[in-house]
Formats: sequence, C-alpha cells, structure tokens
Amino acid sequence: MKLPEIIINHMNEICARVEQTSPKLAQLYRNCYPNTLETAAEFDADGSVFVLTGDIPAMWLRDSTAEVSHYCPLAAESEELRAILRGVIRRQRQYIEADPYTNAFKRAPDDYHPFDDYPRVKPIVWERKYEIDSLCYPLRLTYLYWKATGDASVLDESFLQSLRTTLGVWETEQHHAERSCYRFSRAHTKPKDTLPNGGIGNPVAYTGMTWSGFRPSDDSCRYGYLVASNMFAAVVLGYAQELLAAAFPAETALTARARKLEREIRDGIARYAIVNSPQFGKVYACETDGMGRHFLFDDANVPSLLSAPYLGFCDADDPVYQNTRRFILSKENPYYYEGKFAMGVGSPHTPAGYIWHIALSMQGLTAQDPDEIRSILHMLETTDGGTGFMHEGFDANDPDRFTRSWFSWSCALFSELVEAAVEKGIL
Repeated sequence: MKLPEIIINHMNEICARVEQTSPKLAQLYRNCYPNTLETAAEFDADGSVFVLTGDIPAMWLRDSTAEVSHYCPLAAESEELRAILRGVIRRQRQYIEADPYTNAFKRAPDDYHPFDDYPRVKPIVWERKYEIDSLCYPLRLTYLYWKATGDASVLDESFLQSLRTTLGVWETEQHHAERSCYRFSRAHTKPKDTLPNGGIGNPVAYTGMTWSGFRPSDDSCRYGYLVASNMFAAVVLGYAQELLAAAFPAETALTARARKLEREIRDGIARYAIVNSPQFGKVYACETDGMGRHFLFDDANVPSLLSAPYLGFCDADDPVYQNTRRFILSKENPYYYEGKFAMGVGSPHTPAGYIWHIALSMQGLTAQDPDEIRSILHMLETTDGGTGFMHEGFDANDPDRFTRSWFSWSCALFSELVEAAVEKGIL
C-alpha cells in the first residue's frame, strides 16, 4: 500500500527529533512506524482493508486494531488515511458477524484448515480461539477513529449490529457453563492450544465478569476469568455508551445493556480479582475462577495487567495497579526474565528466557519515571537482532535468537512509545 503523504511527513518530523539523541533509534522508528501500511494492509474491492498480522497469512481482530491505532491521531487531516481506517473497521465488522467467537480470519473463504480443531470452523475462519479482547479491539478502533476525526460515518447500522453481537456474547459468557455453546478442542497438540473438560474449559462460578477461553497470546486460560481482558471490556463498554449517546440517543435499551454489563464486570473485578500478596500487598490476579483459585502472572500481549492505565481502566498511580506492576516486574512473576541484554516480561507462549518487545514497549508507555523509559528505549534499540524491526520474543542473553521476524503489532507499539517519549521531552 502506498504511504499517505501525512504519514511520511509525520515520520520525518519524529525522526528529525530522535536522530539528535540516537540515530539507531530513529532508524528503527523509520522502519517500524509505517510497517503496517507498507507490508500488511491492502484494500479489497468492497473498500474494506485486510490487515495481515505479519508472518501468518491471517487477520486477527486484535492485531489489526493495534497495527493501525497509532495512525488515528493523524486521520483528521487526511482523507486518504481516514479511508484506510474506515476500511479496517468495515472488515472487522464483517468478520464479527461471520463468527464473533473467532480470533483470526482468512482473507477469503476456502477449504484449507490450518488446524485440526473441533468443532469444524466456517471456511472464512483461520482459528476459532475465543478471546474477549478480539471483540474489545474493534470497539476501541471505532472510538479512537471517531474521537480523532469526528467522522460519524462509522456509526451506522453495522456499528449497532456489531455492538449487539458483542454484548450478546459477553452476556452469555457471564454464564459460560450454563448458557454458552462455545467449545474448542485441538487434536494432537500442547495443552496451551486446547481447552480441557471436553472443550468447555475448567469450571468457573458466576462473578459478573465474562469468560474467556484464551489469552491475547492465543494460549488457553487456566482459569476462565481473564482479568486484564475484563478490564478492557469494561473500558470499551464505556466507549460504547458514549458512541450511542452521540449517534443513537434513542437506543436506550442497548445503552442500558452496555451500562449494566460494564457495572457487573467492574464489580466482579473488584470482588474476585484482587488478592493479597505478602510481599506486594493487594494485587490484581491474571486469572481467577470465582471459586478462590487465582493465577498470578501477566500476559506479555495487550491487554495485560501492565497495560491497565494505557487502556484507560485505572490511573498509573492507582495503588493496586502499582502493587501489581511491582510484582509483574519482579522475579516473583514466573515469566519475568533478566539477561545480559534486557530485563522484562516474557510469556508461556515463547521459550523460557525470552522477553517480549510488546511488553517492553508497554512498560515504557505506562512508566512514570523518565529514567525507566530511557532504559527501556535502550533495551529496545539493542535487541532488534540486527533486523531493524521489533519481534515477538527474544532471548535476553542473545537477541539474535527471536520469534517472529515480521510482527507489525510489535512495530506499531514501539512507534507509539517513541512518539510518547518525544512528546514528553525524553527524546
């Protein structure tokens, strides 16, 4: 896809600032900032835009939002860019109506099945791992686009239908075992790629939160209430109410549903997701089952507990968040690693000792200490493995060992961090 002129001009302005501090960092930004548009996005005949996640030939609802969100602030000044973002929104809504439990879709339907999953999926589906955030992200993109541009054309009947579908899924999954028809089993695979108990997942009790089969890493949840994703759902439900008030004030019943669900999720988080840590005080658990069991760690993807202020769930100085952050960035977190080149959050999705660039970028975006941000920028600058791009996970002792050479989301979030550092005067 040809880069809009506004993207080129903005990139040049940021690079001119960053080059004064670090030419290498500026070059990384120059590579990463336009990566989605240069390599991963393409218009289809209907005006929708298909966005590859990178080195996997499929479009994730989550990734496609994260890959283009950093362009939203410029969209008010460029119809060319607005058309691209509207095209992504349109494509996402088409996919949600095709199957709201799917995380990743093909560009066009065919008979190819990359996985031996049960039940069998529709021809348009790449992978049907149900993740709450897959429905959060399209709402976030609609909201960010509308706030940046004032363009209400995206608030049409397809918005209403997509929102009704999303609310219906989340309301159903508040009572997963009793009301949900969703099942997922994958043959001949690792436990993280399937759900136990006949594909229904481990038992949960009602909490007010909504259930998720998988994390944003696409790994299965140990306990069904994934707290960071419920935080994200609460935030975008607030967005939905604002969008409805602006464009559909007569939709009082739909607004009431969104308000009620947001309240129930927030109450569930407050009642069931906060646990006492002898070392850190009150912290958010990553997962809980509503029956007293918790899993304390954090996902390296977003939504994560680390990302709660970035997503808008809480302030960065919130005491429970700060306690949780100290836990996440400590050796008490089973997926926190330290090595010769970096220290930060990894994931059970990648090998032990591998830190994620996304997690480092998010640590920087939620940090309040300028020195911490500078340290993170240095780690990002020195762990690209000589490729000039961000990756998924990398070996903290040998950055030339990494997963995913083409991962546009990671490049986009890195670009956000660089721009935030420029805005704060750190670069």
